[in-house]
Order: sequence, then structure tokens, then C-alpha cells
Amino acid sequence: MDIDGKVAIVTGAGAGIGAALGRALVGGGARVVLADLSPTVQDVAEELGDSAVAVTGDVADPGVIDELIGVADDRFGDVHLYFANAGVIGASGLEVTEQQWDHSFEVNTRAHIRAAQRLVPRWVEAGSGYFVSTASAAGLLTQIGSATYTVTKHAAVAYAEWLSITFGDQGVGVSCLCPMGVETAILYAGRDSGDRLGMAATNAVLSAGGVLTPDTVAQEVLEAVAAQQFLILPHAQVLEMMRQKTSDHERWLRGMRRYQASLLAD
Repeated sequence: MDIDGKVAIVTGAGAGIGAALGRALVGGGARVVLADLSPTVQDVAEELGDSAVAVTGDVADPGVIDELIGVADDRFGDVHLYFANAGVIGASGLEVTEQQWDHSFEVNTRAHIRAAQRLVPRWVEAGSGYFVSTASAAGLLTQIGSATYTVTKHAAVAYAEWLSITFGDQGVGVSCLCPMGVETAILYAGRDSGDRLGMAATNAVLSAGGVLTPDTVAQEVLEAVAAQQFLILPHAQVLEMMRQKTSDHERWLRGMRRYQASLLAD
């Protein structure tokens, strides 16, 4: 999809990949509604001028999603693209509370489902639309430390695949972003928590591949949208890791256990 002249919604846009996507979209001629829990999203919108407007709120809340779409419709016109980018890392270990599980599912998975339920029927009727899901390499591989992040990001990948299969021949494009280390606050959340598994998780990502800037990732996302490419892997080595996992799952699991042990021993 050519983004020039299009209207997009970007969640998690107060910083990091979301803010970078907002800048890249406006730079390509799009108009954007930016959303985040943090009031910093207002600063990002002000930076982008008349082509952007910000909404502060929980993008897993159905009412907030409706508000985002309504603001886009009123300010810019029909929504052509939705970037479900907001995410949370979640706690480490086995003793995660029900509330923590619910929060991770709400933000990392259900927020995507709710947005698609509202927009995909409109896009099918119009014959055009695009949904971009920010998942993670953890959604293809795993995440040392956080079960909630691993499980909900796997679910996000699965839902994006289902959307593409179900509606891809009806004009709805779908891409799924699965990076490893990106220079954002979420990258260091585990280390800053002081929890051994959380610190190991951060160290695992830092040691597995280079840390990219959000602007670099945003540019790759828009290139994938232009090419109608489903899987976006800014870290090329993730593809080889996926091949190793699927070619010999038992060996991969043993290797991951050894890797985790080495990180915890540091």
C-alpha cells in the first residue's frame, strides 16, 4: 500500500517504534492519529504538526479504540492503516498473577483483536485496508524470563496470520513485525526490574543480535507495507533461528536451556 495521502492510527506512539512510525508515516505523506497511555504522545503529535493528532488512553480499551477511529474519521477521513504497536513486557517467572496475565493479554493480543473487529469489515467493504501487528521475535521463538510476553506475542503472531489468511484475498493487507533488540524502554525493563530472570531476558536480547534504532525499524515496516510483505524481520538472524527451532525442536529446547543457564550464571 502506498501511504501517501492515507490515514493511519498508531498505538504505543508516545516513544520508541510507535513514535518513529508516526514520523515516518507523516514523512511519507500520511496523516496519523497517535495513541499512548503516556502524555508524551501529545509532544510527538505537536512535532508532526497538522498531519497528526494525539489521543491519550489505554488502547486495549474498546472505548478508546472507538475514540481513535472516530477522531481519525472526523479529523482526516476514513482509516486506511492501523498499527497495533503498543506492548508490555510482563513479569518474569512462574508466579505471575491472574491480573498480570490479563494485562499482558489485553495489551499484547486483545487490543489487536478489538481493533481488527472494528476496521476489517470496513476495509473488506471498501476493498482496501492494512493492519500491522507489532509482535516480537519472542512470538516466533521464545522469551527467557517472561511467560506472559512469550505467550501473548505468540498469540499476536497467530492472530495476524489468521487475519491474512481469512481476509488477504478481500483487499486487506497484513504485516507482522517481529524484531529482537530495539532501542526502547521495553528492552531494558527486565534489567531494571532487578529480577534475575528479567535481567537474563534483557541480556539474552542484547547478546543475540544488534540493537536497532526505532527509526530504522519504522522504515523497514513501511517498506514491508509497500511490498505487502507479511513477516517483517529487522534482525535477519531471526529467520535462521526459526529454521533451527523447527528443524529439530528437541535440540533447540536443550540449547535454550543451556543458554538460559549461562545467562543466570553471569
